[in-house]
Amino acid sequence: MPLPLAKLPPLDLIRGFVAVGRRMSITLAAQDLFLTQSAVSRQIHLLEQFMGMPLLQRHHRAISFTPAGERLFRSADAVLLQLQDTVGELQATQAARPVTITASIGMTGLWLLPRLSMLQQRWPGLDVRVAASDSVTDLRQEGMDLALRYTTRLQAPAGAIRLFGESVAPVAHPLLLVDGKLPPATPLIEFEQPNPRLRWKDWLDGNDKPARKKRSMLRFNQYDMVIQAALAGQGVALGRIELITPQLQGGQLVMLAEPRTQGSEGYAYWLIQAEQQPRREVQQVAAWIIAEAQASLR
Repeated sequence: MPLPLAKLPPLDLIRGFVAVGRRMSITLAAQDLFLTQSAVSRQIHLLEQFMGMPLLQRHHRAISFTPAGERLFRSADAVLLQLQDTVGELQATQAARPVTITASIGMTGLWLLPRLSMLQQRWPGLDVRVAASDSVTDLRQEGMDLALRYTTRLQAPAGAIRLFGESVAPVAHPLLLVDGKLPPATPLIEFEQPNPRLRWKDWLDGNDKPARKKRSMLRFNQYDMVIQAALAGQGVALGRIELITPQLQGGQLVMLAEPRTQGSEGYAYWLIQAEQQPRREVQQVAAWIIAEAQASLR
């Protein structure tokens, strides 16, 4: 019948004994364990006291096993060697694990990807994986570390960090403007999704009747395609200002009206962490995302 765990010798004593047995030298074992020679000698003495029998025979400038010591060493050495292999494999797997970020396709293409080069410059050895998806997933179940989500304060999970809100305004390529104005027949580019704030009907209902004249319409099911079409001069789109700030600042797009902004309880972009105490690399990326979000608002 196996001995209860509580009656086994402390692991530190076993480790010291195995280190001595592998080297057959207390001095060399102490170097392997980064301990003093006296500390290792004391570990052997305490283990012999615990076992109630001698495990080593001391000779002039040499040591050898007693029969009991040799039997214990063979067993303990095999167990510790297996433990070393397992711990080493687990640590290697953890070290190689990338920081995985999930975000909507639009958020990924317009906000995250243009900034990733700066993240790589700051931490050259960092391994990052980006999973673009419009579906909401269980971060832990899917093996994700961080998520950038478009949601409300009420719907955001506990611990989520608000990055920035959302402002919407019509945007177009500057070459479409004639004398600073957009021709009435300019096609409308629409994002096909349930959010009414990104539908032209919602925007035009607040304007005068001439603005609501029938126009041709281009519709896309991904928001980054909406912006790519606007950049290509194919029409006017409802721009999410916080996501397209670089294009506005660079003059690739121009804003055609004052943006409409949601209140603090409306939809916004949030950072969500899968773990309350994530590993160091995840903390670094999360802090970088927060800093980039703050900088984009200035």
